[in-house]
Amino acid sequence: MLIIYLNGVSLNYARIYYYMGVIQMGTFIQAVDGTQIYVEDVGSGQPVVMLHGWPANNNMFEYQKNALLDAGYRYIGVDYRGYGKSDAPASGYDYATMASDIDQVITQLELKDAALLGFSMGGGIALRYLLNHGSSKISKLILAGAAAPVFTQREGYPYGMTKDEVDDLIADTRKDRPAMLEGFGKIFFEQEHSEPLTQWFHNLSVAASSHGTILSAIALRDEDLRDELPQIDVETLIIHGKKDKVCPFEFAEEMQKAIPNSRIEPFEESGHGTVLDEREKFNDTLLAFLK
Repeated sequence: MLIIYLNGVSLNYARIYYYMGVIQMGTFIQAVDGTQIYVEDVGSGQPVVMLHGWPANNNMFEYQKNALLDAGYRYIGVDYRGYGKSDAPASGYDYATMASDIDQVITQLELKDAALLGFSMGGGIALRYLLNHGSSKISKLILAGAAAPVFTQREGYPYGMTKDEVDDLIADTRKDRPAMLEGFGKIFFEQEHSEPLTQWFHNLSVAASSHGTILSAIALRDEDLRDELPQIDVETLIIHGKKDKVCPFEFAEEMQKAIPNSRIEPFEESGHGTVLDEREKFNDTLLAFLK
């Protein structure tokens, strides 16, 4: 594997991958604890930082990336630690650590006036980033099917899975992760998609580390952002499928109540996977919000 150091700086470098005869180059950013975080940095113009859902990687935004590049934006797709091409350390899968990783990406790439999009678990991480690191480099926030303000049911919050159901998901992951992912995929989309496309999406999740998948599922189960959401101070668009079986639409309503300067764009024909269920509407809505 060839490693190129850019400008003599070891914290931000590029690796070239040979995959199925195609050369692929991506940037790696070093996190505070030394973990190497893979970033796909393509295009120019205003940066749009894309945070993927559990347990995929930034490639889930393939069709959004194409639309952003066509419209003249800079696509910044991040693979969390434990996912995609990033390192997979034994720890650091809580929202605060992953938000710190995102802060290092934004800081080391010297991003300014960036839009931040968080899908599903990425929505929780995006919110934690803004709460912990501020909004000086972020101009707009997009929460798409966000697993927030809380993913699991608790007192005063009767929405989503129970903690026991997430524990069962974790147990299934330990027993037969590919089978768990196949079952999870069956509730992910509302619309019918081709077998090659659903297999491609499944493969994104299979590529994740098993321990990263488990430990971030624990974070999903336990994190609670309700009391802090009023501190979010950037314009926020909430995209949410009305037929979402993973993060029910009530999540969007709770976020809209708590986040100042936010609005909901309901996707009537989408499940959790709005990026593919109503792909053209998603892209058009995103681009209109970015203008």
